[in-house]
Amino acid sequence: MKQRLIVRELFDGKQRRRHQVVEVQDGVITCCETVSADHPEMLDGLLVPGWIDAQVNGGGGVLFNHAPTVHTLQTMAQAHSSFGTTAMLPTLITDDIKVIEQAAQAVADAIAEKVPGILGIHFEGPHLSTPKKGVHEASHIRGISEAEWAIYRRDDLGVKLMTIAPETVTPSEVCALRDMGVIVCIGHSNAGFETTRAALAAGAKGFTHLFNAMSPMTSREPGVVGAALSDTQSWCGLIVDGQHVHPATLQVACTAKPEEKTFLVTDAMSFAGSDANQMMLGDKVVQREAGKLTTSDGTLAGSDLTMDQAIRNTCSLLNFPLERALNMGSRYVAEFLQLQNEYGLIQPGMQANMVLLDEKTLTLKQVWQAGNMILNHSK
Repeated sequence: MKQRLIVRELFDGKQRRRHQVVEVQDGVITCCETVSADHPEMLDGLLVPGWIDAQVNGGGGVLFNHAPTVHTLQTMAQAHSSFGTTAMLPTLITDDIKVIEQAAQAVADAIAEKVPGILGIHFEGPHLSTPKKGVHEASHIRGISEAEWAIYRRDDLGVKLMTIAPETVTPSEVCALRDMGVIVCIGHSNAGFETTRAALAAGAKGFTHLFNAMSPMTSREPGVVGAALSDTQSWCGLIVDGQHVHPATLQVACTAKPEEKTFLVTDAMSFAGSDANQMMLGDKVVQREAGKLTTSDGTLAGSDLTMDQAIRNTCSLLNFPLERALNMGSRYVAEFLQLQNEYGLIQPGMQANMVLLDEKTLTLKQVWQAGNMILNHSK
């Protein structure tokens, strides 16, 4: 099926263009070219690549850990698509082997059924550090068993992303994961600088929610944060919600890292796209108050952040140009996930995942996923 979308302004991920027609065939962009400025079908707004979220625990009132099923994935994807996230990695936090197996199968089934927006899976644990566990259940934190190796070897899970602590997972295990096609990130770790550097040398590629749940950079021990900021080849996911990390700290990190090596994540829990103010996480009550999610002892428990708000926050809190914020939500994430040939740009050959923004308010006007309009707030 052929479609034509004509817009007044377009940011393709690399440059702005005015008065553009974008042609789509079977969900893939086939042509982008200039049209007359007075074309009668011209849409007002800024067309940008759809956003990609590599860390989504839940949304729409459901949490992946609570019910690792295709239905849960559909609910999460639909909830986040209404905020411009057209592709995502559902994220499973530390749990027992049975839940991990169910989650992996749910993702495999969702991919086989072509559930829109599901790219693969992010295993955030269970191979973490107890001192930096955050809200992860300590009793489930462990090394890699053969049952888990069998899951990580699967080739029907799409993109496989894993957060590990390098004091729990050895360099040889990191290398083995890399050879299985797993993108390894470091997080929830109390490791020192040298241990972290050894994991990077073995094939670890990035850092999960930089600054949060990791050893800090100090004068004589750079820690995980120092290893992240001093390494020019690795990527760092950032939660820009004004709660997890001070904006000035994020600005320092983004100055230290090459621009294309930082990207946005939401770390969203079930609250995203929901009116609920309380949920259970294991035996812990998570309370939502003024955009902050905490347990009774004040521990942060993910966020209710959505990608459209993360984009706006990156502009307002970090004072970044809009184009940089947009790339942090799309192009740079696609490069990190090794999907740059399909996602993150508006150009021929790419998936037709796009968002039409009101450039003054940065609110959504329309959203397309694989060429299908899934949201229309235009008058």
